[in-house]
Amino acid sequence: MQQSKSLVITGHSVGATTAFLTVLWLLCRLKSTFSSPPVLCITFGSPLLGNESLTNAILRERWGGRFCHIVSNYDIMPRLLFAPLLSVTHQLHFLLQFWHLSMASQTSQCPVLALTEQDINGFFGTILSSVEVTARTEEGSGSGMKSFWPFGSYLFCSEEGAICMDNATCVAKMLHLMLLSGSPSRSIEDHLRYGNYVSKLSFQFLTRRNFMTREISESNYEASVSLALQSSGTHGQEPVSTLAKDCLMTARRVGRAPNINSANLAIRLSKIVPFRAEIEWYKACCDKSDDQMGYYDSFKRRGASKRESRVNMNRIKLGSFWDDVIHMLERNELPHDFHRRAKWINAFLSYRLLVEPLDIAEYYRLGLHHRKGHYLMHGRERRFEISDRWWREREGANKQETHKRSKFASLTQDSCFWARVEEAWDWLDDVRSETDHGKLEFLLQRIRNFEMYAAKLIETKEVSEDVIAKNSTYSLCIEKWRTLQSSLRQEHQDTSLALN
Repeated sequence: MQQSKSLVITGHSVGATTAFLTVLWLLCRLKSTFSSPPVLCITFGSPLLGNESLTNAILRERWGGRFCHIVSNYDIMPRLLFAPLLSVTHQLHFLLQFWHLSMASQTSQCPVLALTEQDINGFFGTILSSVEVTARTEEGSGSGMKSFWPFGSYLFCSEEGAICMDNATCVAKMLHLMLLSGSPSRSIEDHLRYGNYVSKLSFQFLTRRNFMTREISESNYEASVSLALQSSGTHGQEPVSTLAKDCLMTARRVGRAPNINSANLAIRLSKIVPFRAEIEWYKACCDKSDDQMGYYDSFKRRGASKRESRVNMNRIKLGSFWDDVIHMLERNELPHDFHRRAKWINAFLSYRLLVEPLDIAEYYRLGLHHRKGHYLMHGRERRFEISDRWWREREGANKQETHKRSKFASLTQDSCFWARVEEAWDWLDDVRSETDHGKLEFLLQRIRNFEMYAAKLIETKEVSEDVIAKNSTYSLCIEKWRTLQSSLRQEHQDTSLALN
């Protein structure tokens, strides 16, 4: 892998599924070593492998382009697992015969097929109707968990040429439409003719053959659709041709929609920049204020001033924007690798570091920790947890960072730092009222752990200057802890003297 430009793994029929699993294993194994592992999987006549959840996982990892499935017009094997599982016995029987036929063909032996023509026709009809139901269901609803579902790119080849598409719903529909014009006997023959198709496609590609044999008066887009129809082998076969044309146009429209939505989101992101800028200005003012409370405590203890009201409104607007981003991503309205793009990862991180301290301040200002529990376990918004995950899963996250800060960060790098401070403050209050020695020691240990954690952040300058402001909650908390330690030491000395 270190010396080669790329590794291509391929397979035919059931062997194609082995190739897929091998490549998937390699990609997972090499993920921590290579930012983009040079592995490609090309399958021929592969049965479906994996459900919709696996398909989405592959897309999220940006691995969709690693898999290219070559499917001939009438090959029944790629459509096989659309059939209901109730016919699994029939499927296995057919597969065994199919495998025997395939092996006999490869060894130039005369195949002996134990299936009657009636068996083949009946099985072909079952598969065809099952694929049709799947295509119609997905065209109408576009949702639902599928037992088996396409993933990666599909190259549909015929005697006339080939077309390629990667939208799973459109692939399922095209699998139906291309099989619709076939016959039971062709469905078996086509599974064994990939060598012929590869030779033709290679020749056509090398010679750059133009399949269009007539004058084209349509637009370039219409011309490309006509060319694709002719390449798919459905050209001139009504009504299949019309349905196939609609499918191709849908694939183009659906394929473009996520990128268009992403571009529109980028415009929306630029429009909320003033909200962020106003909050940053507010933080700078708080950090320079004579009251020396800092950003977090100034917002938590705010009054009814117009400035704080605007900051609070901006906080809500920014949260609403990122909630919309998450909802669009979950509805598959954005590119599947959207959360892997550095621009959005960094923008989301910047938002979290700037705004989550305000959310924490509002949570404790309203006393919600008394009713619901502390912020970390009971009050943190889901968008902040997702931002955390995006940042951890970013490319290069596993590489050790050696950069050391020479001055305090502009924003505290632990966006939940103030929630930990508030918890420590409550632990200090609980120590005074706790009579059980075991529970008391447990509380003291938690406070010590927090003290060491905060001290390390301050030492490495991973906090903003507002943390160490004279009247900040953190400074008061540490002062309270030292007073408590002094009191506990005095009590221990008095107890020792009394015992002596």
